[in-house]
Amino acid sequence: MERSGSHGSVRRSYDTVAEKYAISFREELANKPLDRALLACLIEQTEKSTPIADLGCGPGHVSAWLAGQGVAAVGIDLSSAMISIGRRDYPEVEFREGDLLELPAKDGEFGAVVALYSIIHLEPSELRRAFQEIHRVLQPSGLVFVAFHIGSEVRHLAEWWGHEVDVDFRFFEPHNIVEAMEDAGFLVEVRLERTSYPEEIETRRAYLLARRQT
Repeated sequence: MERSGSHGSVRRSYDTVAEKYAISFREELANKPLDRALLACLIEQTEKSTPIADLGCGPGHVSAWLAGQGVAAVGIDLSSAMISIGRRDYPEVEFREGDLLELPAKDGEFGAVVALYSIIHLEPSELRRAFQEIHRVLQPSGLVFVAFHIGSEVRHLAEWWGHEVDVDFRFFEPHNIVEAMEDAGFLVEVRLERTSYPEEIETRRAYLLARRQT
């Protein structure tokens, strides 16, 4: 996600709600057993000496969970306010401010990548470029774990926790994401879907676990 153009409004929106977002989502994984299980599966298949990137990390709660499992976690997010909170609250994690379409990372730097609901602010035409960037920063045979809302709608928020924002949340059909990932050089090994948990917004969720092939 870029710092200018249509993504500028996404960055500004998350900067605006960063503190309230951090409070609301701090214990998110405690109520998501499937997410924890899939993250553990990712960790188990990743070389222990290689870092795992959490893309669209927000305030860093998932990155911190990874670090708690003994992982060298690197959180990357578009929002400078989110990154500041992450650095304040989770000093055990390395945080970088950056763009999904131009990741602040070296070629082959990461053993695995996590992207939980971070592609939902991308235009469909940007998906392939985003997965090409993920492919670039992954080591050969590295895994990427992606989660997103299923559908074709776009939900727009103009107000969030009492603050004025301007952000779209895009839903995707799983086959479209699979196609974009395969075009970028990934093979999808696991595909799961679930309904929302009681404390979540009511949507159907998709999980894809894919491996870099080329």
